Amino acid sequence: MAPTDVLLDRSASAPSPAVRALKPALVLAGLLLVAANLRAGITTVGPVLEELRHDLGLSSLTASALISLPLLAFAVVSPFAPALARRLGLERTLALGLAGLAAGLVIRSVPGRPLLWAGTALLGVAVAVLNVILPALVKRDFPTRIGQITGTYSSLQAVFAAVAAGLAVPVAAATSAGWRLPLGMWAGLALIGIAVLAPQLRRRTVNSPAQDDVRLEPAKPLRSPWRTRLGWQVTIFMALQSTGYFVLITWLPSIEESAGISPATAGVHQLLLNGLGIAGSITASALIPRLRDQRVLGVVAPLLFAASTVGFLAAPQLSAAWAVIAGIAGGGSIVLALSFFGLRTAHHTQAAALSGMAQSIGYLVAAAGPIAVGALHDATNSWTPALLSLLAIQLVLAGFGYLAGRNRVIG
Repeated sequence: MAPTDVLLDRSASAPSPAVRALKPALVLAGLLLVAANLRAGITTVGPVLEELRHDLGLSSLTASALISLPLLAFAVVSPFAPALARRLGLERTLALGLAGLAAGLVIRSVPGRPLLWAGTALLGVAVAVLNVILPALVKRDFPTRIGQITGTYSSLQAVFAAVAAGLAVPVAAATSAGWRLPLGMWAGLALIGIAVLAPQLRRRTVNSPAQDDVRLEPAKPLRSPWRTRLGWQVTIFMALQSTGYFVLITWLPSIEESAGISPATAGVHQLLLNGLGIAGSITASALIPRLRDQRVLGVVAPLLFAASTVGFLAAPQLSAAWAVIAGIAGGGSIVLALSFFGLRTAHHTQAAALSGMAQSIGYLVAAAGPIAVGALHDATNSWTPALLSLLAIQLVLAGFGYLAGRNRVIG
């Protein structure tokens, strides 16, 4: 199904004789460019954090708060993004999010500690809006290809996240601007995204019999996902898979180093964890449309993650293999969670509401997860209780994966 089959400016008093269609490739390019912007500005910080701390005199606790600020913004802002989209339309909301992202990236790179915090907060707000609205756009414009498109954009955002992290240190060392340049330079990618979205901002979509329109409400009122068991099943799946991923991303190097693995080797394993996430995303996106429902994926991915957790606990000398398995499982889980927003809803406005609900609670839990695991380690002076907690999370996740994976929608 081609997105945006018929386009018409309904602001005119009479129908326009010039009806022009946007090419599906242009619509998809805009969607993918939005996705490319979702993580690049966030993953840039970690590699230059020590230089930033030294330059600004930040404590470790303050630096940790700076890292967590975008996740907290995701949790706070996500429930309000659907209302903004209903008022402005999906494309204009995405463009506004990209503009806010570009501004936040530039502001945080300007000298002045308050601007660092203000820019980081604005970045978090903008990415929260983009995170919530993008699945609704997929639901509206690619309703028969939700799994494939979601997997594609998830893989792309992972690629740009890795590239941004890899370029941060070389770019910081290349000029006198230091860490400020890599923190601000990705604003250019956001501006490119706005430029590609521009043709869609000048038009309004007209419904065809087979297609929803962003400015038309469904024929009958839709249930709020907040009041349905299925909505909560999807939300808990999103929250638990995010928690497991962020716990492992945060603490895997420390877990491995405590087992006698060198920091350099642990860094390679972290690269494997992130890189194989792309493979997991692509695999899940290929399987979703081929399966009658998603129960198998919803159970298998968490169980693979659980197996890797047991591996880290019982045979840390084989951590490279466990990182590969965890990466594949984590990449598949996030694509499945994002796909549920479209697969389990009847209309793109409902998809946006479920996306806002699941991502708000999901990122709030995910932000608390690494802190709780770190506190558990400090209290026991061992990573074993932390890994056992991660194992328990994955087993519970498998149960909710089965429930959310059933072939049904919120009415």
